[in-house]
Amino acid sequence: MKAKTKYDIISIGDATLDTFVRIDNASLLCSLNKDQCWFCLNYAEKIPIEELKFTLGGNACNNAVGSARLGLKAAFYSIIGDDDSGRRILEQIKAENVSSEYVIVQKRKPTNYSVVLTYKTERTILVYHCPRKYNLPKLASSKWIYLTSMGKGFDSIHKDLLIRLKFNGTKLAFNPGTHQLLAGKKVLEPILKVCSVLILNKEEGLMVLGQPSTTSIKDILKSLHLLGPDIVIVTDGLNGAYGFDGHRCYFMKIMPSKVVQRTGAGDSFSTGVIAALFHDKPLNEALQWGTANAASVIEHVGPQTGLLTIPKLKRRIKGAACSCKEI
Repeated sequence: MKAKTKYDIISIGDATLDTFVRIDNASLLCSLNKDQCWFCLNYAEKIPIEELKFTLGGNACNNAVGSARLGLKAAFYSIIGDDDSGRRILEQIKAENVSSEYVIVQKRKPTNYSVVLTYKTERTILVYHCPRKYNLPKLASSKWIYLTSMGKGFDSIHKDLLIRLKFNGTKLAFNPGTHQLLAGKKVLEPILKVCSVLILNKEEGLMVLGQPSTTSIKDILKSLHLLGPDIVIVTDGLNGAYGFDGHRCYFMKIMPSKVVQRTGAGDSFSTGVIAALFHDKPLNEALQWGTANAASVIEHVGPQTGLLTIPKLKRRIKGAACSCKEI
């Protein structure tokens, strides 16, 4: 008989304090076919800032807060510094009804920090990751674990994580970050084999597979599914999102929104998807939840302000009248 779960979801990954800086006095320099652009500021000058805002960030933190708003009992594992930024993170996650039971305060070390330079509706992010020694604490049983972006040395938790997944019968959602993707398929294979849901964008999916950019979305989905995940979801920016459960492929277009900036769109999408699956919704409906959550987040500054509650999410889906189609 399985033990009663203490949490619905435990998010594992890094937390940051984000500073959002909106700049209007800048320009873009793009290549001829506009597939690459450079954000340009006048060198050695004082640049006026139009807006300044401080928010919580980090993929795991965003997921934990978003999950709590969608009715899940959430906790997250992260390492923060013994500084004002770390204390602010602890205060705000508690205010969002997220448990800090597994948040570790590293003495005499700073908290991860990022500066998000926003120009028009896009952003350029300057990120500082403090070196960490990850050591997974003894986690209580949970229905889901959400594994996401971590720094170098992330794989030191894999052995313990795999044991706990097996022992507790927990479902794993995996949304890898940069260091995890750069480690390559061989390092990720043990996690992918036990993964219930894998969520990547199109470029990340191609990176894991080592396939060319001309590969079709369906082939990406099916190739990733062969690595072990029960469900594979691939997002493709403004082109929408795709899901595959081993039998059916689905497509969900983006929902109408007034874009302020796109930071947190991916995290909010993943959070909505996993919350829907937690609530026993089918994959096509889960893609709707994720898309609605993301559409709300990009209407605000920061990755958490626009995160929805279930009533607001359902109203957004109904108002948008967007359906998820089998392809």
